[in-house]
Amino acid sequence: MPDLPTPQDAAEAALFSECWDAVLSYADLCTSGSAAASQLATEAFTHGIREARAAAEGTKSTGRRTPRLPRIPLLLTSVRTTAAAWEAHGQGHRLDPDLRLWLNSEKAARYTGPPLHRPLALRGLRDMQEPDAALLWLAEVEALPLPAVARRLGLDPAAAAEELAQVRALFRDRCHRNHLDTPMDANCRSYARLLDAVTRSPGAETPEDLSRHLARCVECAEAAACLRLHGGGLPSALAGGVIGWGGLAYLERRRRAAEAGLAGGRTDAAVDTGLAEGKVAGPRIGRTGLLVAAVIVSALALTVSLMPFDGAGGGSVDAGGDSADRQPVADPGVSSPSATTRPAGSLVSPEPSESEPSESANGSETNPDPEPQGTSTSPAHETDESADPTHSASSSCEVTYEIVNQWPDGFQASVTVTSAKALDSWSVAWTFHDDQRVSQMWDGTFVQNDSRVTATAADYNKSVAAGGTFAVGFLASWHDGNSVPKNFTLNGGSCTSAG
Repeated sequence: MPDLPTPQDAAEAALFSECWDAVLSYADLCTSGSAAASQLATEAFTHGIREARAAAEGTKSTGRRTPRLPRIPLLLTSVRTTAAAWEAHGQGHRLDPDLRLWLNSEKAARYTGPPLHRPLALRGLRDMQEPDAALLWLAEVEALPLPAVARRLGLDPAAAAEELAQVRALFRDRCHRNHLDTPMDANCRSYARLLDAVTRSPGAETPEDLSRHLARCVECAEAAACLRLHGGGLPSALAGGVIGWGGLAYLERRRRAAEAGLAGGRTDAAVDTGLAEGKVAGPRIGRTGLLVAAVIVSALALTVSLMPFDGAGGGSVDAGGDSADRQPVADPGVSSPSATTRPAGSLVSPEPSESEPSESANGSETNPDPEPQGTSTSPAHETDESADPTHSASSSCEVTYEIVNQWPDGFQASVTVTSAKALDSWSVAWTFHDDQRVSQMWDGTFVQNDSRVTATAADYNKSVAAGGTFAVGFLASWHDGNSVPKNFTLNGGSCTSAG
C-alpha cells in the first residue's frame, strides 16, 4: 500500500494545482500541438517545483531570503527556459516557429544575460516580498477578482483593494530604483528624472522630446510602462517583462479565462473550507482542484524519475530565467509521462450518436490572440481498429481523441475536430463508458451529465473556417477502465473518426 500523503504534501499539491492551468496555457502558446504542449508544461512544471523547493530550503537553512518570483511567474519562466533547452537540443521543431526565432534573437538574451540588463518588470517583481508580488501578479496578470485573490492568499477581502494599491506603489518604487541602477548612456540618464515625474501624475503631459526618446529607446519605454500605474498598462508591462515572448497573448488568454470563471478550473463557490480556524492563514483551494493537483503531483513524481538531472538537482532555473549548467530536459532518449500506461485505441472512431438538439451558441465575433502562437490541435495518428467502421460518408466533421498522459486514477486528453463547414460557434459532445469524470478543461467550457460530456466554444475560438480545426483539452478521473469515448457529435450532428 502506498504511503498516505502528509498534510504538507496536500498543501503543496493544492498550491500548485492553481498554477497548472496557467503553465499549460503558456506552453500551448509555445508549441505546435497539444501533445508537445503537455510535455513542455510537464517538464517545466517539474523544474519549477524543484526551483521553488530549493529556494524554500535555502531560506529555511540560512534565514536569508533569496529574491525570486512567486509561483506562477516562476513556472512560466521555467516554460520559457525549457523551450530554450528544447531548441538547443534538437527538439525545436516542436515549438512555435515565431518562438524559435525569438529564442535565437537578442531579445531572448536579455532574460538570461547580466541581471542589470534584464527587463525592468522582471527585476522589480523579484525584489518584492513574495506575498506582495503574488498579489500583484494574480490581480493584474491572471485577472482574478479581488475576493478570489484574497481567499487564495489568506487576506482580508475588505482590505484587499487598499493592499493592492500599496503593492502597486511598491512595485513602482522597486522599478524606479532598478531603472536608476541600470547602466545607460548619457542621453537616457538625462531623461530619468523627467520620466519619473511624468509617470507619477495621471494628468501630466509627456514633453515632445521625451516622447520621441521613448519611441526610439526600448529600455526607457519599458521603464515608462512599469512606472506609470494609471492608464491600464501595468498588466502588459508585467506579462511582457516577466514572461517575454507571448506575454501579451498569455495575458489575453488569462483575462478571457477569468471572465468565463475558468481560471484554475474552479468557481468562486468551490472553495475548500478544510483549513482549521486559528492556524496560519493560507490559500483556500477548491476540492476538485486539490484532487486534480494530487494526481498531477503524482504524475510529476514519475516525470522526475524519468528525466535526466545532475546530482545537484538538475540545474534549476533561477527566477530571472537562467539555465546555466542545466541538463537537456527533452532528451529524445528519455521517456515522458505521455509514453507511460497508455490504453489501446488512443484515437477514437466514434459510432453515430443518437439524435440530440444542437447546443451551439450564437455569435461570430472572434478575438484572435495578439501574438503568433501554435495551434492546440494534435497530429493524426493511427485509428482504433476496434472502432465501428460504419459511418455516414456525408458526415461533415472528423474527430481525433488522444490520451496525452495517464496515471493512476487520472488522465489528460485532447479532442480535435475538423469541420467541413464554416461555423459561427460550436459544441462538441461525446459519451464515456467507464465512469470517467472531467474535472478541468481549457479552450472550451464543459458540462457533464452522467456519462455525456458537452464542450462549448470559448469566446475567442467560436468561429471556424470551412475545413478548419479546433481542439479542447481536459483533465479527468478514471477508475476501473479508461476506454475511448464514443458517439461524438458537432452541433448535434454525428462525426466520423480521423483517418
